[in-house]
Amino acid sequence: MSTAPATSSRDLPHPAGADIRLEAVLHALSDPMRLQIVRELAAAEDELTCSQFALPVTKSTTTHHFRVLREAGVIRQCYWGTAKMNGLRRDDLDDLFPGLLDALLAAADRQAARLGG
Repeated sequence: MSTAPATSSRDLPHPAGADIRLEAVLHALSDPMRLQIVRELAAAEDELTCSQFALPVTKSTTTHHFRVLREAGVIRQCYWGTAKMNGLRRDDLDDLFPGLLDALLAAADRQAARLGG
């Protein structure tokens, strides 16, 4: 998988849209914390900083989850000043896998309602 090269130490590599693989996306979304991140990004009207997520894990584990999502092509991350901003790559995912993201988000919502979460 090729990734867009980082141009400075603050730029983060992301896979090009054409290089996003279904199995990488499904793997990234198979973890409950990463699925929660994606659900929150999908519900947000704009990008969110890492600190806006209240995940019940350590900071290093949170960083790992964001990296897995970014490297799979599910999210885009960039720095805005000192904050790392996160946005869902909905357009890329919808172009490559029409209906997949909406179906996964709807299933996650149904599961959360069923389990009381």
